Amino acid sequence: MKAFCRDCFWQGEEPVRRCPDCASPRIVSHPELSRLSIAHMDCDAFYASVEKRDRPELRDVPVIVGGGKRGVVTTCCYIARIKGVRSAMPMFKALKACPEAVIVKPDFTKYRAESKRILGMAAELTPLIQNLSLDEAWMDLSGTERLHGAPPAITLAKLQARIEAETGLTVSIGLAVNKFLAKVASDLDKPRGFSVIGHEAQTFLAGKPVRILPGVGPAMVASLEKAGYRTVGDLARVDIKVLADRWGAYGLRLHDLAHGRDARAVNPNEARKGISCETTFNEDLHRIADLEDKLAPLCERVARQARQGAVAGRVVTLKLRTTDFRIVTRRRTLPVATQTAHTLFKVGRELLAKEATGRPWRLIGIGIADLIDAETASDDFFAGDERRALSTERSIDAIRARFGADAVTSGRILRARSASDDD
Repeated sequence: MKAFCRDCFWQGEEPVRRCPDCASPRIVSHPELSRLSIAHMDCDAFYASVEKRDRPELRDVPVIVGGGKRGVVTTCCYIARIKGVRSAMPMFKALKACPEAVIVKPDFTKYRAESKRILGMAAELTPLIQNLSLDEAWMDLSGTERLHGAPPAITLAKLQARIEAETGLTVSIGLAVNKFLAKVASDLDKPRGFSVIGHEAQTFLAGKPVRILPGVGPAMVASLEKAGYRTVGDLARVDIKVLADRWGAYGLRLHDLAHGRDARAVNPNEARKGISCETTFNEDLHRIADLEDKLAPLCERVARQARQGAVAGRVVTLKLRTTDFRIVTRRRTLPVATQTAHTLFKVGRELLAKEATGRPWRLIGIGIADLIDAETASDDFFAGDERRALSTERSIDAIRARFGADAVTSGRILRARSASDDD
């Protein structure tokens, strides 16, 4: 098989413009199509798409999911993107680019439920799924041809159609020889895309800007461009020793990526790097009591996700953003890993006290990193105050599961919610 139809799943040995069975133009063709098995699945404008599905009146209007006029864009629909809106953009800039946009506050409970549905469908096809976030995952369908009676490409296309039919949401698929190229491919033809990159990868990548490579953020782009490397092809032509001397181990990684190589396996058990949560204020805050009121519910959310994920963190990270958008982060390694709001708030409060000296802030966040599997840790690992707090918070989890999320609420968080409602 070198071509197939995404609508009726016709298969053929030659590329065609339209399907000979159903006349659909949605044809995927590639000489290696039947041999590729590593895929990246990415939900299309996930949060915004969920909101549009649930509110049909928003279907044809630009939608931004985010946190009010002083917040940042969490995500946005494709209509808003055409207007120049981008994720992580300050809301005032997004509204300047697209003043007619409808702003929707994110509902992560709803998004997590939809993510679970979609990933559950994928899990029926292969156990080798590695989640990157709520809306994207890698999949390895090697050896599944006999099980599903079709090559991985057809199996993925049927999954894509099933997700759209059963959830009303769309995903894009990238199919390639490795994880890096699969992720690049999934972004080539959004939304509802299905793109393939085979062993022609180096030629395909040559003219692409270096920012397409994973781990190459704005600072690294500036460093590479200063050294004369603007495209992936520029990097591919450089001797590996030059890159290693300049950037160490990451220079070796850059050399592999520039040649389209990525030896990483799809690993369902690969540890998450961390769990975090943040909020942007409607007005700048400088009083430590006000900042602590914002911090407390974030600690609850991070701790609850940790317990749900059966992980605990050895490192607590506090994040603050200044009024001129500079980021300040502070970290502390704990003697005992945590998955409780009690410890998160205690440590976060101490880190905050060193920074909250009267300066105004526009954002606060809290997170845990250096995660361990809490279920395999011994009871002695959660010692002293952490063990007592964990017992209390698990009891609260049980009460909330039975009677609702608001069945138990601390006074500080209740006050913080009231203040937020008044904003």
